[in-house]
Amino acid sequence: MTALSSSPRPAVHQVLATLGYGDAIGNEALGICSALRAAGYESEIFVETADPRLEPRTHDYRDLIEASHPDNILIHHFSIGSRASRIAYALPDRMVLVYHNITPPEYFVGVHEDLVRLCYSGRRELRAYVPRCDLALGDSEFNRQELQQFGFPHTGVLPVVPNLAHLHVTPDRTLVSEFDDERINILFVGRIIPSKRIEDVIRFYQAFRLKHQHNARLLLVGAHGGFESYLATLHHLIATLRVPDVHFMGHVSNAELTACYDVADLFLSASEHEGFCVPLIEAFHKRIPVVAYASTAVPTTMDGAGVLYETKDPRHVAAIMDTVLSNPALESEIVRGQDAALDRLLAHDFERVLCEAIDQVSRSARLPRTEVRWDFWQRFADWERLEELRLYRPSAYKALPFAPGERGENP
Repeated sequence: MTALSSSPRPAVHQVLATLGYGDAIGNEALGICSALRAAGYESEIFVETADPRLEPRTHDYRDLIEASHPDNILIHHFSIGSRASRIAYALPDRMVLVYHNITPPEYFVGVHEDLVRLCYSGRRELRAYVPRCDLALGDSEFNRQELQQFGFPHTGVLPVVPNLAHLHVTPDRTLVSEFDDERINILFVGRIIPSKRIEDVIRFYQAFRLKHQHNARLLLVGAHGGFESYLATLHHLIATLRVPDVHFMGHVSNAELTACYDVADLFLSASEHEGFCVPLIEAFHKRIPVVAYASTAVPTTMDGAGVLYETKDPRHVAAIMDTVLSNPALESEIVRGQDAALDRLLAHDFERVLCEAIDQVSRSARLPRTEVRWDFWQRFADWERLEELRLYRPSAYKALPFAPGERGENP
């Protein structure tokens, strides 16, 4: 890879901590890369880690140092503090920050202490980018407003326009045969983490089952890796309340996911923190009525469609669920509203907004160079050597005479 683009346009590269397979940030990064290349820009993706299925489409974030040039534009996906973030900060490239939001750390206290630290430091680190970024984009209006609150002077929205092709597959036949019957299936899709408030979903489902539909079942789709203790509390709640027919589906394939949507009668969310929430749009696409808690970005994402509730009284939410499911005319009206909201979302010209943002940065006056510590690059090189030692010679790493507080310190 060369540092200078052969094109008269600047190279526009992306940098992010990790490129996940099938997640919202990963899909957006791939979509941005395709759009930029189609528009004639040289564009690569630099990451710390990537899903093995996506590694061929990425470069190691350290290679960005060689590819860097003051005329280039760096799209920095900021979702949590990382080494890739710090390298991006120190390089001379102009920067567009894309903010995917960071869950407030208090949701993870007592559940995942590493995430408490990372989310806290990530939100704190974000403020350092205020003078560094030529433009800061939220992937929703909620995220843009948060950037504005952090003090970024130039903000905008790069709309999330989800690629729904992963739902255009043959549904898993085993799952369909197990759950496609006369019973009512309540569905939630999302990671099994505290901010999603799965415990509230369970309570609402129990109230609905006891008061309205005794033959309902609950399908909870999402990975729980790293949150085993939270999952255990959910199982304890289910046992304590004696809630029957709750199915934790775990991380599923696309065939299994589309089958879950196909058998669902209602999508129920109690999440208290969302930067966008793609599963709401997936439910719209699969024409399932959505009932969701009106928090953070959820009302904006739903765009006047579905049903929002503001009171987490299980009897109240259960009554809403029953009203939707027992009235076919109302359910059809809700689905038509969701169809219209989805059409409005898909009508967004993502490529045009992206290219206009790049053009805006290219034409704007250059910001003063942001200073970094005089020994930043030396500290980075030292850290790299220590990290290599930690990975490949752990016994030697543990024997090093670190001063208190210096073990594994990032540059």
